[in-house]
Amino acid sequence: MSDFMLPDIGEGIVECEVVEWHVAEGDVIEEDQPVVEVMTDKALVEITAPEAGRVTRLYVQKGEIAKVHAPLFGYLAEGEAAGEESAGKASAEQTPPASAESESQAESAGAPSTRPAEPAPAGLPEQERRVEASRDASVEDAVEPGRGPYGRIPAAPAVRRLLREHGLELEAVPGSGPQGRVLKEDVLRYLEEGEAAGPAEAARAPSAAGAREEEVRVEPLRGVRAVMAKRMVEAASTIPHFQYGEEIDVTELLALRERLKPLAEGEGVRLTLMPFFMKAMALAVREAPILNARLSDDESEIHYLGGVNVGMAVDSRAGLLVPNVKGVERLSLLGIAGEVARLTEAARAGRVSQEDLRGGTISISNIGALGGTYAAPIINAPEVAIVAIGKTQWLPRFDADDRVVKRAIMTVTWAGDHRIIDGGTIARFCNAWKGYLEDPETMLLHLS
Repeated sequence: MSDFMLPDIGEGIVECEVVEWHVAEGDVIEEDQPVVEVMTDKALVEITAPEAGRVTRLYVQKGEIAKVHAPLFGYLAEGEAAGEESAGKASAEQTPPASAESESQAESAGAPSTRPAEPAPAGLPEQERRVEASRDASVEDAVEPGRGPYGRIPAAPAVRRLLREHGLELEAVPGSGPQGRVLKEDVLRYLEEGEAAGPAEAARAPSAAGAREEEVRVEPLRGVRAVMAKRMVEAASTIPHFQYGEEIDVTELLALRERLKPLAEGEGVRLTLMPFFMKAMALAVREAPILNARLSDDESEIHYLGGVNVGMAVDSRAGLLVPNVKGVERLSLLGIAGEVARLTEAARAGRVSQEDLRGGTISISNIGALGGTYAAPIINAPEVAIVAIGKTQWLPRFDADDRVVKRAIMTVTWAGDHRIIDGGTIARFCNAWKGYLEDPETMLLHLS
């Protein structure tokens, strides 16, 4: 049997959580077949089979932590699996069946049970294996029915954790597995039966006395959410934030997008407002390059970055991810739109690459897509600025002739690093960005 070791996933990651197994012990696998999904501090990673064969053991259960360079699963390669099956058949053919007479004599003589003993741990010398097997057999004969070796009810760590989460005792759940092993299905069945019987029991019991407290579901903070929690605390506690709000009239921008949407769809690209936000931001950076800078670790230098890599916050199933579009200043609107679609799909599926998460220089949080009007975003360090975009509302405004007209108004809120950005700088930057968005055709003058 071969052991598949969890490979080095990069970024200094030393452990990850097993999110989902796509195979079970005994399953036949093909080369490059998806076997398991693990969640690192950055994203969800899919691990595939190194070669064809059969899975023999899953070392880490769903929800548990796997260590880099430690066994993740065991398998028999395709040739080895076929050889093992042939050897098993040959051994079965060579072993003569025991006669009824000999079995009768063994029973009358008080021979010990022929039940198979629990397998001894791997790696023991042969003599210790025999002692271990003998001890297991004697203990097994002495324990109560439905219990495993040494009198304990067998259950996987994931099952024990599920029991703890629901406040259940292992002894209370009938096990349907070998030697009374409690399976996950047993726990779920027990919970369903308990919920079904709950209303009837509650009707017979007093309404106040002895009422059980509501159960609290406990979920460990791991993976992307744990990293987000740590980084947000660091950013909020080490970076002096200041907020700057503005309203932007995007009536003309919406009209332009409607005119361009059919052309973009003809190119196989879905055109949203995000590419316009990003392109206008890259153009505005030329007037305030410090918005696209970083402060050195010792706070003694300002590093002005050449490329504008605009990050966008995505609410993924793995947690908050901020992939970024590289070199926005060099891309066309179609190119940006294609990257936005690719990164959004990858982030929501939890499969965004490490490269797409690195190197962001300024970020956008489009909270308006979920219905929010205002937000106070936290800077995605080591960047120095982030903007939260609120939902677009049709509101009354006065035109140049003092007539009330309906306009599409979008609120934006900037957060800046007050160590190197002051209010005047971010105001001038926002005014330049706003100018491109309110009169989007002026961006044509600056497109390369």
